[in-house]
Parts: sequence; structure tokens; C-alpha cells
Amino acid sequence: MGKLRKLAVVTSGGDAPGMNAAIRALARLAAWNGLEVVGFERGWEGVIENKFMRLDSRAVSGILHLGGTILRTSRCEKFKTREGLEKAAETLAVNDIGGLIVIGGDGSIRGANELSKYTDASIMALPASIDNDVYGTDETIGFDTAVNTALTEINKIRDTAVSHERTFIIEVMGRRRGFLALEVGLTAGAEIILVPEVKFDQEKLYEILRKNAAKGKRSSIIVAAEGIGETRKLAEDIQKNVDTEVRLSVLGYVQRGGSPTARSRMLATLFAEKAIDLLLDGVEGKVIVLQRGEITSITLEEACSKEKPLNVNLLELAEKLAI
Repeated sequence: MGKLRKLAVVTSGGDAPGMNAAIRALARLAAWNGLEVVGFERGWEGVIENKFMRLDSRAVSGILHLGGTILRTSRCEKFKTREGLEKAAETLAVNDIGGLIVIGGDGSIRGANELSKYTDASIMALPASIDNDVYGTDETIGFDTAVNTALTEINKIRDTAVSHERTFIIEVMGRRRGFLALEVGLTAGAEIILVPEVKFDQEKLYEILRKNAAKGKRSSIIVAAEGIGETRKLAEDIQKNVDTEVRLSVLGYVQRGGSPTARSRMLATLFAEKAIDLLLDGVEGKVIVLQRGEITSITLEEACSKEKPLNVNLLELAEKLAI
């Protein structure tokens, strides 16, 4: 491949606060280095159908503080097929795209890795997900915002829990992984945190609530990831087995939206800078990551082949703090 002249950006999968900050930084850093940039619309669908918008410095003005993604995103089943991948690679070739930067979560990064086998374009990925489940990075773009959004809502719910002496189950996002529930629960001072990775004993849960009541606690907060099972049924079971009034609050998609925090914006900007630098140096096939405070990179293959471990020690810490 010759000298890099043109880049493309795509946001794929679930949206995360800070995606626009990453798009802005990529467009402006590319322009600073004399590169043309386009943004494919609606995720992989736009790559397959060759639908894009030009991303010069003015096109990304006023988007730093916006949640969501100006490029929009969608799930694309066709991209999972050989035909879809070949069509996407053809789009990149037809438009003389030398580098493609994918912004998204673990599914998007897997898609980027598959596409890299069909195209000569250099591919980089910026992990952006409220689930924080991408292997190799301590944090993803948008995670901090989602934590703070959920925390704000739980602080309000706790006021009601205390006033009415109730137990509240707060369901947060996380179908497969519990990173969001764990951090939210710990920082919200939840009495109990439930995550998909750790099977919980309902009888033990009842006993914790009974002991808390015996110690004088008149209200409790249980933070549960949606992937632990039917939280409505759990609320009913607790009400039947423990002398407490139980309410369920499902936070839902509010956790994905909203203006990104300063941390999410900063992470997006630093990830973008690293991606542009690597592409200009001729590096390809990388995921930009944060490790122990340093912005670095790992291969797409490594990010796709390993699962990020949940720090279960934090569950033990939360239990100690809820005494």
C-alpha cells in the first residue's frame, strides 16, 4: 500500500457517550496531517452500501458534548456473511480508503478483525462501550459516563428507599458482563451487587437482608446486571421471604445516552490521537487501549480471542463496605 491519503470512520453496534468526541478528534487530527476523512453512516450497513459523509474540520464542529453518534449506528446481519465482508472490502477499495477506524464494542472489534482478512486497508479500532467488556483495555469510551448516569439515578432512588424503608432492586445494563453493575454498585454503596459472572444464592441474599434489618438498616439497594435473570421475579421472591417492601427500578437505555463526561471525552480524544499516529507510522490491525494509565495498543486478534476478566475482589470489597 502506498502513502496514506484517505481515512474512513465507522461507529458500529450499540452507541456509547464519547463516540462523537472520538469522531471529532479523528477528523481534526487527520486534517492536521493532510488526510481526507469520510464517515460511513449507520455502521457496517453504510460500509456495505457505500453511504458516507465527508468529515472535514467544520463538519465535526459542535459535537464534542453530544451523546450518541452523528454517523448513526445499526446492527447489520449481512456483514456477518462472506458476501457482506467482500462487499465492505470492495467499498473501501473503490473509495481509495487506506485506513479504516472502527469505533465500537467487542462485537464491532470482531467485525473489524474479520474485515481485515478481506481488505488491504489498515484497520484500527477504538473500544467504545458502556459495558467496558473489551479485552486488553482498563476502560472503554463511554463507560465512565454510563456509570455516572446510573449513579445519579440511584442516588435519587435511595432517597425514596430511606424515606419509605424499602428495598430497591436497580437493574442496570449488562446482558453478559457485570462491569457496569459492579462499578455502579460499589460507588453507590449498594448492599448487594449481582453480576452474570458470579452465580448468587437467593437464600444467602435473603439472609443478608434479614441481618441488615436486625442491625438497624431500614432500607437496602441491590444493583443487578440485566443478565442475572428475571429481576421482577427476584423482587417478588424477596418480598415473600423477607420482611421488607420491595420495588424494582429498571434504568434501561438512559445509561447509553447523555453528554459524555470529561473522562469519556478525554479517553476518546487520546484513543483517536494514538490511532492516527499508528496509521501514519504504517501500523495496522490494532485496538487502542488504556493499560495502567498508558494509551497503547494490542492486536485485533488478541482482543477478539480473549475475555476480559471481572475483578471479583471488588465484590468482596463491596460486601465488606455494606456491613
